[in-house]
Amino acid sequence: MISTNQAAQKLGITGATLSRYIAARKIPAPQTVMAGGLKVHAWTEEEIEHVRKLLPKIANGRKTRYSKLREKQKPQPGAAVPNKQRSPKKKRTTKPPKAKG
Repeated sequence: MISTNQAAQKLGITGATLSRYIAARKIPAPQTVMAGGLKVHAWTEEEIEHVRKLLPKIANGRKTRYSKLREKQKPQPGAAVPNKQRSPKKKRTTKPPKAKG
């Protein structure tokens, strides 16, 4: 049996991330056991490999959501893209102060 942090290390993610995925039910929770008065997840090698196959399918929240929106808003291929014309910068010259008189 392997702890959640050890399983996460084998999967290449943090223990907190793995725990969040379990809480959000993005991955199935492994068997829980009592250790020192605490409930901890006990991972088997088969469960770790199953989660390894699921990880690429798990959406990454905002990053995935907004990339989907960008996909919808892509311009049609071959369409002209309007470019913003820039005006040339004006050179600033310093003038000597006018003499009073």
